[in-house]
Amino acid sequence: MNEQLSLSKPNVTRGVIRWSIRETMGLIMNIPFLFWPAGTWNWPMAWVLIVMEAIWIIGTAIVTIPRYPELLAERVGPRKGGKAWDTVILGVIGIMMLVKMVLAGLDIRFGWTIELPLWTEIAGMVAAMVGFGLVVWATGSNAYFSQLVRIQNERGHTVATGGPYQFVRHPAYIGMIFVELGTSTMLGSWLALIPGGVSAFLLILRTVLEDRMLLTELAGYKEFAEKTCYRLIPGVW
Repeated sequence: MNEQLSLSKPNVTRGVIRWSIRETMGLIMNIPFLFWPAGTWNWPMAWVLIVMEAIWIIGTAIVTIPRYPELLAERVGPRKGGKAWDTVILGVIGIMMLVKMVLAGLDIRFGWTIELPLWTEIAGMVAAMVGFGLVVWATGSNAYFSQLVRIQNERGHTVATGGPYQFVRHPAYIGMIFVELGTSTMLGSWLALIPGGVSAFLLILRTVLEDRMLLTELAGYKEFAEKTCYRLIPGVW
């Protein structure tokens, strides 16, 4: 049964509202994680990051709520059907995101490493913008874009083939890799690149494990993989 039919509309609406509140509060909480360690409010790139994350949240809402709001409701509900390895990977990535902000702030405050040139910060900002945009595009092109690695049998899960999925099998992951490395660079700290790099590695690992799972558990994915040969980077891998 389609999940839009199996879940009552009020439950989906409440879930979307809860998701909106959670994302807003998470964005607000990023402010002290950045600026308290830095010891200053005068950090332009950190403010740019906050604005970019706000636009990402708004973009996700715009492409998702009109078409499949149940996916947002699912993100704040009980996490059922996910893989144990995925829970570990997501948990570590979440920790690395916080560590990245704190380390960048402390590095800005105490000057532990050589400051990155302005052009590299701008390049990182552009990379992060491209990454956020790619994630939103992938979200809007996949009716089964769950935060959990799982087969959504209750919704008649099928393979997404439109949008960026025409070019690679996991476009959101390459987008998030751009985000992790780009935001680490734009914050101007060599230290921030360490947790950013760890997150990027874990996203590549998640791509491998999810791709393997989909090949064995999702009908039609093997044929899709034969047609769309590359996981993350066209012509490379």
